[in-house]
Amino acid sequence: MTMSGIDYSVWDHIYVSDDEDVTCPFVDTPSLFRMRHRSRLEKMVEFQQRGEDLETSFAECRRLLEEAQGRLAYLEERMREGGEDKEREAELKKVQTEIKKLKQDEKSFEKLLEEHQKEEKKLPWNVDTISKDGFSKSVLNFKPLSKEETGEEKVGNHKNFLRKYGKEIKLFGMLRRWDDSQQYLSDHPHLVCEETANYLAVICIEYEIDEKHALMEQVAHQAIVMQFILDLARTLKVDPRGCFRQFFSKIKTLDKSYQDAFEHELEMLKERVRSSAQTHMENAVKELEEEEIQKRLGPGCLDPVEVYESLPKEVKRSFHEKNIQMLQEAMSKLDPEEGKYHLKRCIDSGLWVPDSRGDEDGEEDGDQEED
Repeated sequence: MTMSGIDYSVWDHIYVSDDEDVTCPFVDTPSLFRMRHRSRLEKMVEFQQRGEDLETSFAECRRLLEEAQGRLAYLEERMREGGEDKEREAELKKVQTEIKKLKQDEKSFEKLLEEHQKEEKKLPWNVDTISKDGFSKSVLNFKPLSKEETGEEKVGNHKNFLRKYGKEIKLFGMLRRWDDSQQYLSDHPHLVCEETANYLAVICIEYEIDEKHALMEQVAHQAIVMQFILDLARTLKVDPRGCFRQFFSKIKTLDKSYQDAFEHELEMLKERVRSSAQTHMENAVKELEEEEIQKRLGPGCLDPVEVYESLPKEVKRSFHEKNIQMLQEAMSKLDPEEGKYHLKRCIDSGLWVPDSRGDEDGEEDGDQEED
């Protein structure tokens, strides 16, 4: 029957309860009702538990499959880079067999779950299911509008992240044991991101510049840990915060090829850090030299050291001995144009500071030379 456009026929199939449908004159009726009700509730709990077990097994199967696929992708990449390797090829076949088995298990669990859900839909309603809360909370499932960050916004967000979590990142950089690192990331999952890996690399360079080589190598180890977690997340196409435990599971299984790859990347990072630190120090020295040059530039923006080195031997000697008479004699021996050239450069660099008396003498000398 329909009323106001609403179909109420579904209520015709509601099964309220049969606990009180049949009674027996030889059995206490309330006790009989309670026994039947308890029996029905036990069957409901058993049915629900079976469904939850299936969902748990299905999720675990998918997790293992994703992890195996990640290992397969890693091994295939290493095979392409390193050529043929019997041990690696055997491991590759082993993983392929494992993936095949897991895919079969996944289909089986999926089929069992579908059958369980169909069976659940066929169950009649009763007073317990009707009165049970369908939802304990409301969840709005929507994807926020993605907005591409500008360069300034990226820099600002990066600075804010380091200002907020810089100390936590440094603490993570000091850890060494796998279990300690895993527990720390479990307690601080917001650190599992690209910003952390980049900041750890910056800390490595700072330690190397300060010649704290042991600390540099320690933090470099943790930087590679974070980088491997991010690489695994990209391979599995999942959020890195959801797969960092898989990395620690893999690295602790004593998989030689995986550990060798880790050590190789670690050594490469150390070399890059040393090279970068050396470049930073060379640039710093150049900057200091440039500052010193700028400070000593003369009024004509010439470097007195450079000008001094370019002077003729006798002129340079007179400057060295601070002998004005020797300087005048050395200048008089030069070609007039050459003398003027060197004199002007000495004045522009601040090596020679002419006074009024010197200028008058210079003018008189110039008049005599013209005569």
